[in-house]
Amino acid sequence: MAKISINLSDGTVKQEEKKDIIVGIDLGTTNSLVAYMEAGNAVAVSGQDGKNTLVPSVVHFSEGDTVLVGDAAKAFLLKQPQNTIYSVKRLMGKSYQDIAKAGQYLGYEIIDEDTESLVKIRVRDKFYSPVELSAKILAELKNRIENTLDQPISKAVITVPAYFNDAQRQATRDAGKLAGLDVLRIVNEPTAASLAYGIGLSQDESKTIAVYDLGGGTFDISVLQIQGGIFEVLSTNGDTLLGGDDFDRAIIDYWLEEYNIEKNILTDNKELGQSFRIAAEEAKKTLSTQDQYTGTAGGQTVNLNKAQFESLVKPLIDKTLVSCKNALSDAQLTVDKIDSVIMVGGSTRVPAVKKAVSAYFQQEVNDKLNPDEVVALGAAIQADILAGNNKDLLLIDITPLSLGIETMGGLMDTIIPRNTKVPAKAGRQYTTSVDGQKNLQVSVYQGERDLVADNRKLGEFILRGIPPMPAGIPKIDIQFILDADGILTVKASELRSGVEQSIQVKSAYGISEEDMARMLLDSIQNAEADMKVRALLEARNEANNIILSADKFLQQNATILNEEETTRTIELTNALREAVKGEDKDRINLAMEELNKYTTPLAHRAMDVNIGEAIKGKKL
Repeated sequence: MAKISINLSDGTVKQEEKKDIIVGIDLGTTNSLVAYMEAGNAVAVSGQDGKNTLVPSVVHFSEGDTVLVGDAAKAFLLKQPQNTIYSVKRLMGKSYQDIAKAGQYLGYEIIDEDTESLVKIRVRDKFYSPVELSAKILAELKNRIENTLDQPISKAVITVPAYFNDAQRQATRDAGKLAGLDVLRIVNEPTAASLAYGIGLSQDESKTIAVYDLGGGTFDISVLQIQGGIFEVLSTNGDTLLGGDDFDRAIIDYWLEEYNIEKNILTDNKELGQSFRIAAEEAKKTLSTQDQYTGTAGGQTVNLNKAQFESLVKPLIDKTLVSCKNALSDAQLTVDKIDSVIMVGGSTRVPAVKKAVSAYFQQEVNDKLNPDEVVALGAAIQADILAGNNKDLLLIDITPLSLGIETMGGLMDTIIPRNTKVPAKAGRQYTTSVDGQKNLQVSVYQGERDLVADNRKLGEFILRGIPPMPAGIPKIDIQFILDADGILTVKASELRSGVEQSIQVKSAYGISEEDMARMLLDSIQNAEADMKVRALLEARNEANNIILSADKFLQQNATILNEEETTRTIELTNALREAVKGEDKDRINLAMEELNKYTTPLAHRAMDVNIGEAIKGKKL
């Protein structure tokens, strides 16, 4: 209900001006949630039922392009697994090669393009990036809190595992922007968790804590030194592909062996695979409070007792303890120096996990807060600090706008994101796009839009003297160094030859507050259009590289391929050429997938023949 205020002197009624609220969001692998500060306390927002704060991180695409998110989407995991996407956080900032092993367990189709480009998810004849899918979850959370508070929400703090790399953090920022949110800060989940427990809120407090975070898809252990309101991460360790999903997989693999079911059946029959996954998740939850589980999966009665379950997950728990040991070693600390161990993530509800962690750190773990909510609550507290409502904690100066370089197709590739603490240093590796390329122009831009044409150019230089090599072979390292005075130094070097060049930009902050506000507003308002343009340009760039590779492949292996194979490869390559001329990125992706599917076995055969020719007559 909207609040009103009455002027007692003249009896007029006017709408009360609402305070700009910054929310905290935990974008999780299994569940996501949003929280905000109310009367000095962090509160997780419930759905319409007023009970459940968790939004399942599941997206379903029904006929007619209707998109369902959360519980409504979860209902389709069994009915339509190929059109229902879950655990998308595991795919953020990843290429197919990064997650190929996990692919067989997913109910939906991820595309193998045999490239380093970011993974794509196919739903019918459309292709989605993890960023687009995550944005739909974030938009649902935005909608939930706007309905609760009856006011628009545009600013957020989003948490990520401490182990997330730059690509994964940038993907999370992009998802927030696409959902209509100005992401003020990407905060490490352990930092948020410690804030939720009140650790670090006092200026005179000094503690060393360990945050053990075992969620649905990721695990990380972080050692933090907190002193005078300043959080310093001493070390982090973990695994971005280890979590409750893997507990489920251990159960599934046990059942497959126990009931003599072929593993590849689950890959071929997605509905059956989902049935086993859901039963395994039920078993895990049941055995956290009971001693026996009996259920059904794909018509098969399945059983598991607590002792069997704990035996199955022990290697996974032990793996987390190895990470704990490594984190302590990196921080140059021993177990007795840890003041508190905070438990985060739904998978820490498994009693065997708590017992093992308590034994390792030789103390009772701190798990009083809801492990599913603790990160979002901490994010809300961090958001409150950014809003200026908590003056006791140190806020280090930040970059006002993102800094990056121009890449193929006029795209802006962000290297230092907006709101990064300064001084800062970040880098990324690139390569050439043309055979024998000797020079590379590095153009530096500032702004939030996906196309450099919409951003502000800060400067450029040319890296000369790159040794002529085939496209994709040179390794060009671009480093951005931003000092506390806002002076940006950009360095480019070719790692194989040592060729180096640099530029210094002294006006990194040379932009008015009005222009900055306009640029930020434009980036949010045009996020969807920008994403479509970026997706089309990236698809074209990728397709052109594949066309180049296909042409080379035909030329180099003319004697190995038969007439039908050559003709079909040419047909598919030409179809891709035609698709690239159009404006439909899904058509381009479809043509790429068809060409890759057909030529992959041919490429493997050609490689075998060429290796055989190379070693003929040689003794091994």
